[in-house]
Order: sequence, then structure tokens, then C-alpha cells
Amino acid sequence: MNLINRELSWLSFNERVLQEAMDTRVPTIERMRFLGIYSNNLDEFFRVRVANLRRMIAVKKKQVDGFKGTPTELYTQIRKTVLVQQEKFELAYKQIFEELAQSGIFQVDENSVNETHKKELESFFELKLKHAIVPIMLDKKAPFPKLKDSSIYLAVKIVSEKDKKTKFALIQIPPGFSRFYLMKDRKNDYVILLDDVIRLNLEKIFSIFNFQKIEAYTFKFTRDAELDLDDDISVSFLEKIEKSLKQRRLGKPVRFVYDERMPKDLLDHLLKALGLRLGVNTIPGGKYHNFKDFMSFPSFDKKRLLYKPQPPNTHPHLEGHRSLIKQVLKKDVMLNFPYQRFDYVVDLLREAAIDPFVSAIKINIYRVAYHSQVMNALMAAVFNGKKVTVILELQARFDEEHNLYWANLLKENGAKVIYGIQDLKVHSKLMQITRKDEGAEQLITYIGTGNFNERSSLIYSDLGIFTKDPGISKEVQRVFRLMENSLERPLFKHLMVSPFNTRRKITQFIDQEINHAKNGKKGFIRIKLNNVTDRKMIEKLYEASTAGVKIQMIVRGICSLIPGVKNLSENIEVISIVDRYLEHSRFMIFGNNGQPHYFITSADWMERNLDKRVEVGCPVYSPEIRKEIDLLFDYQWKGSVKSRLIRKDLVNQYRPAINGKPFHAQLETFKYYSRKAKII
Repeated sequence: MNLINRELSWLSFNERVLQEAMDTRVPTIERMRFLGIYSNNLDEFFRVRVANLRRMIAVKKKQVDGFKGTPTELYTQIRKTVLVQQEKFELAYKQIFEELAQSGIFQVDENSVNETHKKELESFFELKLKHAIVPIMLDKKAPFPKLKDSSIYLAVKIVSEKDKKTKFALIQIPPGFSRFYLMKDRKNDYVILLDDVIRLNLEKIFSIFNFQKIEAYTFKFTRDAELDLDDDISVSFLEKIEKSLKQRRLGKPVRFVYDERMPKDLLDHLLKALGLRLGVNTIPGGKYHNFKDFMSFPSFDKKRLLYKPQPPNTHPHLEGHRSLIKQVLKKDVMLNFPYQRFDYVVDLLREAAIDPFVSAIKINIYRVAYHSQVMNALMAAVFNGKKVTVILELQARFDEEHNLYWANLLKENGAKVIYGIQDLKVHSKLMQITRKDEGAEQLITYIGTGNFNERSSLIYSDLGIFTKDPGISKEVQRVFRLMENSLERPLFKHLMVSPFNTRRKITQFIDQEINHAKNGKKGFIRIKLNNVTDRKMIEKLYEASTAGVKIQMIVRGICSLIPGVKNLSENIEVISIVDRYLEHSRFMIFGNNGQPHYFITSADWMERNLDKRVEVGCPVYSPEIRKEIDLLFDYQWKGSVKSRLIRKDLVNQYRPAINGKPFHAQLETFKYYSRKAKII
């Protein structure tokens, strides 16, 4: 079998995130935040991938891609891997707090808090927290409450003083409060989790009972997150999404993570009520859960425990000019986030909103920030009489409700809102401004690899190109018409557009390299993607490798391709970079015997991206931008400090330094853009 199973490859990727939490070269508080990222990733993995695997088990499917065994056996392997990682996680958590203690930052709990801080916490509980807590008694005769899988719960055991009888209860950790309560004294900082503040005050919460003993244990709960869109043609797509979101909250349980010290009778009661089985859906852990909150772990004003600031740089062609539109009309411009400012995208939209020569703006939205400057700029354009069309993807997983909010707001303010295409997620990143100057139509087009999200642009590395190129712009116009009228099936000469021609075009480019190699010419392919799982694409790369094409791949996440196998993939090398910024940009370079083809794209090499979504890949024609993309790939390929080798055994071995000199790709990239910013 010449594939790595995608689920196991994903767990290997998440272990690379966990490595960042264990890496003493990473500032201490940032390491804690990586624990939060790891935990948040794992939650989504269980809600989506493991939930899908459980459905495969239910229908008794016999085989899984890239795995010599049944879905049940794969689930067992996943659970073993997660339990091993859980031990590393707990160790990292302990070590991080040991290091924080050396900097005067201490974690306390309900048992170790001193008397002065105890009084402060009791006051906080009485004045603010108490009335947000709603304890639920668990009565065997009453229906079990519906739990939210985004919440944290305390399972409470109360032992009566009089007859030693036991009662059980639940407390949801109240939303709307920080998970961390901070305290100080003259020398040190202290942090206590909200869980422990509640434990400290358990006796007050259940004061009506005469108890001998009362104790509480944290657990969290994960449900199947798949949306079930029915085929009722009498119901609008919008209504189907809203209905499915409600159903998601009642999805089947796929994981129960609990404090391993929880008493057996309390654990048995919870598992029975939730329809779960010990050792199948359950994962024992430490005292605290829902570590995704640790993504927002406080900084304590300790700058030396954080990454050094790297503010986004200016772009030499855009900075200091009165009109960004006029600058784009002069030549193509590429932005590289977070190394350069995302503000230029918002500023160009704001300029378009008031430019008397602009008549229309079209944009397709997948995910935006909660307080989106992009959306505000679009509404400003509507108020100024521009025709604004927004293709808004309602099926962006876990952002559906947020997108519904913006859809309604845009419609209320007069924008034309189109809810994507029911059978095809719209995952492309496009914007187009229509302008008329001296009677001639001008199209200013933006094609990107990442979302129109100013918040994620600070932590996701992405590329975006502004162009006036008529060939590209006219074809982007066709993509928008496709999204507005899904019956149209346009042809594309320049763009790669899924699901129409992306697979075919990539295959043609690979075949071209194969022919060059077979004819004694130099054939090479350089690819940077997030995920590579599509079997046909992988087999085509194997074919290219066998023909002698040199293939270098940078794959941040899942990689089902196995590199370095003799007579199959010995000409393929794959690395993965996990570092301060999430590597999200996607681009491809095909050697073409000295006249290379360059593309940036929104699509990974996964079946869904190639065949089941609207994705757009854009050719790069500007020699200046091509040179920049070459440099970006070279920097990442030289990287050793945060680069891991992708191998069949899924051991995340750091890549050895070239010529013994460590090279930190992201840091050197930032330095490059800092130097470039000064060329104004």
C-alpha cells in the first residue's frame, strides 16, 4: 500500500503542533498557547474525522484508504495514538508551569491558594460568578440534560452526612468569563482556573444539603459536527443550514474526555446517561480539559516570555500613495501575510467605496473576522451607491452561524447576497472591482490563498495578488457569473478552476515534466500546500518520480504520499513546517525546461478541493513576483529550525541543517520583507 492514512497523518501533524509546546526554544507563554492550539485541533478532528469514521463502522465498511485494516481497527489505532500524545501533553503542561514558576508565575488551585487570595476569590464568586452558575441535579428518573460540546462541565459527587447516600450534579463552567483569574502579591503573579474557583465554593453552591463530602471533576464532550442537509426542495438553502445547525447541537457523541481521578460510580452514571462505553469513546486525562481556552493564556506583561513583535511590513509599491487603485493599475502586486500588511486589502476596498469611477464590487467570502473591517468597507460601498455582490459560503464549517449573521446584515443594508452553491462549497478567495475611466472599463482583481480575514492574516501565512491583467480578470468575471448562475459552465485558459479544470491542468503540467525528464531534459516540480491526500494526484507524482522528475514538496498538514521509496518516490522529498505562523499559502512551480509555470491557489490536493468545491488557481505572469515566489520557496526549503521530514513511519524528525548552519525560514522571511519595506 503506497499511501499513508489521512487520519494518522493528521495526528502526526498535530503532534508537530505539540512539539512546539515542548520546544524550549519557543517562549514559555507561547508554548502554553500551542497546547491550546493542539487541543482545539483535536476537538475538530474528533467532531469531523472520527465522527465520519464512526459512521463507516456503523455501516460496516470493510476498508479505509491507506490503512491495512478495518475502520474499527483504525479507530483503535487513533485512540492509542491520542493516548500517547495525551501523556506528552500532560508532561508539557507540567514543564511549562515549572518554567513559569522560575519567572514568578504560579498556578494555584482550590487547595493551594493562600488565605489572602482565598478571600479575594470568595468575593469574586459572590459578586460576579455565583449568579451565572446553574447547577443541575442528576436524577435517574429525570431526562439527562443536553450537553454542549463547546462547554466545560464539572461532574459533582455529594455524599450525605446522615445516611451516606450519594447525589450527582452537573455544573457548566459559565461562558462569558475568562477561564483564568489572575492575582498578584508583591513579588509574584498567580493564576487559578475558573474550574478551581468553583471547586473552592462548592459548599456554597450546594449549601442546602448536609454532606460529608463534596467533590467535582472536569470533563468535556464532543459531538459529531456533520451538517445533514435534507433534499426538501420546498425549503430554502438558508433554512436548511439553520435547521442543520440546530441538529448539530444534538449530534451523536464521539468523545468523552474526563479527569482520570473521577470516582467509578460517577463516571459510570455519566457514560450510561450519554450512551458511551468506557475504553471506546472515552479518553482519561488530567484535572483540566478544554485546553482550547489556553490559546488565550494571559501574558502577565512578561514580554520576554512571548515572541518578539514582528509587525507586518509595508509594501514598497503601495505605501505612501494617495490611490492604491492607481498603483495596482500600474503593475501587479503580491502581498504576503503576515509579513506584509493586510490593511492594503481593506484600504483598497474603502477607496473603491468612495471612488466615483467605481460602479461595482464583487467578492466571495468563506471566513471573515468577527468585527470585520472588510464587511464594513463593503457596507460603506453600498451606502455610496455601488453595486455590491457578496457570494457568502454558508457551509464554512464552524463558521456557519457567523456567516449567517453577516449575510443578514449585508442584505438589510442593500447588498446582493448569494449563498454559494448548494452542492459545491465556494472556497476560492476572489475580489473584483469594476471601474470606468474615460469610457474604458477597468477590472481590478484580487486572487488569494487565504480568507478575507484581518485577524487570521496576523497568524496565517497567505499570498494575495492584485492584478489588472485582462485575461485573468475576464476569467475571474466568469467565475463570479458561475457563482451567480450555477447553470453556466465556462471555459478557462488562464485560471485553474475546480471542479472544472484544476485536476486536468495539474495533470497536464505533471505530464509535461515527465516528458521533459524522459527526453533527457531537466524536469522539476515545487509544491507548497496544506494537505495532499488525493490518490490520483499522488499516483501521478509517483509516475513523475519514476520518470526522473525531481519533486520538492512543503506540506504543512496531512500528507498521504510516501516519499523516498525506491523505484516509486525516490525523487520526491517532503518537509513540513510548523512554527509561529500557520503555513497556509499554496503555490506550485512546474519547471517546463527552463520556462517555468507559476500558480498560487486556494486548493489543496484533496478530492474535495479538486472535484467538490469552487477553487481558483491563478497563474503568475509578473517576472518580479515569480522571482519573489522562488525566494519564498528557497527560504522554506533551506529551513531546518522548524522543518520536519515527512516519513512513512510518521516520526516527526527535525530536518538536519544544510552544511551545519541552522536556517529559520519564517524568521528569515520576516527579515527579507523588513528589508524590502525600506526600498521606498
